[in-house]
Amino acid sequence: MSETGNPAPARHMPKALRRFDPAVATAFGCILLLLVVGSIYSTSFLSPEYLLQQLKVASFLGVIATGMMLVVLLGQIDLSVPWTVSAGAMMACAAAAYGEAGVILAIPFGVLCGVLIGLVNGIGVAYLRIPSMIITLATNAVAQGLMVVYTGGFSPQDSAPEAMRWLATGFLVPGVPNAVVVWALVGAATVFALTRTTFGRSVYAIGNRESAAYLSGIRTRRITLIAFAVCGGLNAFGGVLLAGYASKAAQSMGDAYLLPAIAAVVLGGTSILGGRGSYLGTVAGVILITLLQSILSVMQMPEAGRQITYGIVIVAMLLLYGRTPAVR
Repeated sequence: MSETGNPAPARHMPKALRRFDPAVATAFGCILLLLVVGSIYSTSFLSPEYLLQQLKVASFLGVIATGMMLVVLLGQIDLSVPWTVSAGAMMACAAAAYGEAGVILAIPFGVLCGVLIGLVNGIGVAYLRIPSMIITLATNAVAQGLMVVYTGGFSPQDSAPEAMRWLATGFLVPGVPNAVVVWALVGAATVFALTRTTFGRSVYAIGNRESAAYLSGIRTRRITLIAFAVCGGLNAFGGVLLAGYASKAAQSMGDAYLLPAIAAVVLGGTSILGGRGSYLGTVAGVILITLLQSILSVMQMPEAGRQITYGIVIVAMLLLYGRTPAVR
């Protein structure tokens, strides 16, 4: 035994094993289990075409969950996902209606709207010290009100431009949907930011203990503001992809992504208390939630039942991993 009471041989374990995350392994194990269960309900569940379609559907949730992960790593939460997603989609489609210049600026404009919502959230949390649950819920309500006023209470009439449809449904790489490529690029950028930059190290430090991070010289307010802005931008970008997939925007199109995004992050082992988590776990969580949605759909479970299932999953994972002290 070592002086700390831990078995001495643990220090000589391979680095890969010492960094092994049981939550990530559990998520991948559940994915395999769902594949087996799905194959029982449907013979085509394991076909390459069906699995590729599921990966394409997972890409939209994956982009949104990426932003949620950044905020959760800080020990915060973002409940403005539903109408940030909807606002990004609706504003991108609206911009595309204004001629060629609007078509070119449609996607950036939609993402910018999400960034602005994220900045409001970040200012409220970082500078005004408003609990993230309160400020993000408030901005979600404001965004909803603004979109209802913009549309007059009716569904938007603007359709998604060709660029948005190609980004969500096209094939730049043969056999690989563009949405999957986009998710891969977003994921690669996130992994680089979290593991190779000062910003990433600061996010983990703030999540572990914000006061200690501040005393060590980290500009905690600025990092928090940036994280919420990026989260908002990714939420809106997810809305842009969804609008391209459906060929149009719709009110409340983001409502179905709040609980799944949180569940995917928590299922992947990211501590809801902040400071601990890996993007590989989030990827596993997204795939797991997507397969779970598919099986529940095959079982013809109503939307209320699906939401109850997500809530139970989140509570279960919190009981398993959420109370574990975040040590990094």
